[in-house]
Amino acid sequence: MARGGFKSAGGGNNSLWQWLGLAFIVLLVDQFTKVLIVGYYHLGDSTYVTSFFNVVRAHNTGAAFSFLAGASGWQRWFFTALGLVAAAVILWMLRSHAGQKLFSFAMACILGGAIGNVVDRLMHGYVVDFLDFHWNGMHFPAFNVADAAISIGAACLILDELLRVRRTR
Repeated sequence: MARGGFKSAGGGNNSLWQWLGLAFIVLLVDQFTKVLIVGYYHLGDSTYVTSFFNVVRAHNTGAAFSFLAGASGWQRWFFTALGLVAAAVILWMLRSHAGQKLFSFAMACILGGAIGNVVDRLMHGYVVDFLDFHWNGMHFPAFNVADAAISIGAACLILDELLRVRRTR
């Protein structure tokens, strides 16, 4: 059994702590970039970077793609609770599967991102977004480092499952 009562399956005692360290790094980078945006930009400010990318300051009271952003405020607590439940489930999964590298990498990315957005909801009541990609006048919804980490984690989970299915054939 590893420190703190966490047991890692098949990956040694340090595997869980490595994945938690990765999640913590994601959280730190996410929060650091958001502190910079909040400190230097007002809501709606934008800086041209390239023909397809701007840095902006946007607030999202909803979830991905501003889902439920127009609700009356209950969504703040709903998405905060959802993020905390997801973090607890991910911690349990990491504890159980810390030796599975791709799966654990994915879970750590999602964990760090989920906690990063929960911190925003608790501190501000919204998530700070600032990465604005666009093409021919159409803008992809602004997002942040936490959202990118969650997306990378989700893609890695899909890849991990495809590889697992392929190995069982």
